[in-house]
Amino acid sequence: MVTTSRSLSRRSLLLGGGVLLGSLAGCGVPAAHVPASERAAADLSRRERRLTWANWPLYIDTDEEHPSRRPTLEAFERRTGISVEYVEEINDNDEFFGKISPSLMNRQPTDRDLIVISDWMCARFVRLGWVQEMDRSRQPNVTEYLDPLLRSPAFDPGRKFTVPWQSGITGIAYNRRRVGREIRSVSDLWAPDLKGRVTLLSGVDEAFALLMQGNGVDITRWTADDFHTVCDQVEKQVARGQIRRFTGNDYIKDLSSGDVLACQAYSGDVIQLQADDPDIEFVVPEEGAELWSESLMIPNLARHKANAELLIDHYYDPEVAAELAAWVNYVCPVPAAQDVLASSDDEETAALAEDPLIFPDAAMRKRLAIARDIEPGERQEFAKRWNKIVGL
Repeated sequence: MVTTSRSLSRRSLLLGGGVLLGSLAGCGVPAAHVPASERAAADLSRRERRLTWANWPLYIDTDEEHPSRRPTLEAFERRTGISVEYVEEINDNDEFFGKISPSLMNRQPTDRDLIVISDWMCARFVRLGWVQEMDRSRQPNVTEYLDPLLRSPAFDPGRKFTVPWQSGITGIAYNRRRVGREIRSVSDLWAPDLKGRVTLLSGVDEAFALLMQGNGVDITRWTADDFHTVCDQVEKQVARGQIRRFTGNDYIKDLSSGDVLACQAYSGDVIQLQADDPDIEFVVPEEGAELWSESLMIPNLARHKANAELLIDHYYDPEVAAELAAWVNYVCPVPAAQDVLASSDDEETAALAEDPLIFPDAAMRKRLAIARDIEPGERQEFAKRWNKIVGL
């Protein structure tokens, strides 16, 4: 099972990139947006059977006896004759943005054909015109098998520029034995018996959607008033001592130790925690929870675009998607992989097909939604207010 270290900063707060771009626009620097006519380079895919793929650490299946080997990736290389330079260089969305944005802003290649970043950051790339539209004629598996819930987020209607790599849910985790009752709603976090033993996520992009859903807000089209209402509520809970602290993924150790009884959490982390402590439960609240993804994109001027499109489609083959899901334990963006896992002769593998945190059931799916992201004109104001509450 994959360790939690891979996601330590993955869904962390982005502020600096947006402010930087805004300030550069007034300093004689060329406009950051790249028109569609300037995004493509000559595609060398037929002549050069290779590509470079940047991903997060520990975010792909590996061979247990030979950790440097990646079975699903090697299968693609054997089948297509395309060699893949797989680089585990993304540790934080903001950090990676800073690494490649100078090249993209100045119409220069990044030397990467495929990247994986969180959807709220993908939204920035799409708005700036820094990624290329994919050719779905090369991706029949994506066309057929991509989860309907993930097909048309607000930032990329129809998923023309992005394809989910893995997904997850932001919900509530709690220790049922220590709490002594069920938690079903966001408002349950404010119960008197949990005072001082609740944590929320520190990043505004990570925290706001679930809290809005607790207020009955449709997070696909939330407003500034909805955001400030949430901030008012959180300020009140901080003042009364309800919230112990704001966290990144370090809520994991607090929940495991019992210092915290309930917290905002990511579904993938909880699957791992449950292996050691079955009393820890993950809840999609009655009001709903946020479904998010980290997605594959082809940056501007990539030299092996067609090869990258073939690789993406490889991972949407249900057999391949099942093999990957069994390793990483995130929400699988290929629902058809569930039947593949269910048919496994290995009992532990087959059991994964029944895990709603990998394949949400029909009732849970009705309560999941993809939040519209914070737009550039909103980000500075919202981040300033949220960061003051959190103490950043």
